[in-house]
Amino acid sequence: MTPTVQLWSGREVRALREAKRMSIRAFAAHLGVSERMVSKWEKGAESIHPRPVNQQALDSSLAASSADVQARFANLVGPTAVPAPAANPARQATQPAVPAPLPLNEPHQVRHPIDGKLMTLVEEGIFLAGENNEPLHLPAFYIDVFPTTNADYARFVAATGHPSPQHWNGNNPPDGIFDHPVVFVTWHDATAYAQWAAKALPTSQQWEKAARGTRGDTYPWGSQLTPAKCNVRESDLRTTTPVNRYHSGVSPYGVYDMCGNTWEWCSTESEPGRHELKGSAFTSPFLRCTPSTFNDASADMLDDDTGFRCVTPAETLRALLRMNG
Repeated sequence: MTPTVQLWSGREVRALREAKRMSIRAFAAHLGVSERMVSKWEKGAESIHPRPVNQQALDSSLAASSADVQARFANLVGPTAVPAPAANPARQATQPAVPAPLPLNEPHQVRHPIDGKLMTLVEEGIFLAGENNEPLHLPAFYIDVFPTTNADYARFVAATGHPSPQHWNGNNPPDGIFDHPVVFVTWHDATAYAQWAAKALPTSQQWEKAARGTRGDTYPWGSQLTPAKCNVRESDLRTTTPVNRYHSGVSPYGVYDMCGNTWEWCSTESEPGRHELKGSAFTSPFLRCTPSTFNDASADMLDDDTGFRCVTPAETLRALLRMNG
């Protein structure tokens, strides 16, 4: 039975951290709060209670913990933890196991063995999602540091015979844009590339976490209104730019172009035949570039301001790396 907490205090916070066997720093990152806040909670013990948004984050963290962690937590807090009602045994047996935590030496950046793109780790844990900053837990995954470029897509076209974008010269991108994001690709095209690379398109929630980090910042670089950190309409460039151009606009995970340059396809279906888009583009006003902003399009849509990047679960990438030596 999963233990629950009616009202979290610093005492239960410390018990959960110790049950997870995490340092204050790692636990703070896991919850999406500062180390100082975790220390303050633990120091206050039973006299301090986190805010409701953090209470929800703690609830989510406990619920997503393995059975061993939950058992250690229950032993540490004693009667404070109230067992939840027993689930239907037949239904309980079909619930997927919670993935094991990543090893402490998990590499934060790796080259994917199939398409060769640099990917960065987005750790398992809670982040503040959407316009209302609701706490949401996601398993660990890797995401491409840069959008899929014309050069990346050309390798895919050459390997598979997939049709090239309409503005290319046959199977070759125009000169001068090899390091720009590929455009004029439908959701189906982006999905075909992802399948070839043994990856996937990100869910809108994965994309948003990689863009904003865990603490609810408005933009990848923080919450400052700084159009100069991305390629949007106010930049007056009127075209795509190299994917590594905006160094000061990277996300907390070091991911580029999460605002501006091109909209990016996500795997999340908004309604039948339509999928979410994230990130805004060089055609978009700066006010549209917040990563929490909703946008979608028909899966058959293709335009000069729409591209994609890929993700893969951490476990899947580890297995691929082992297979490829």
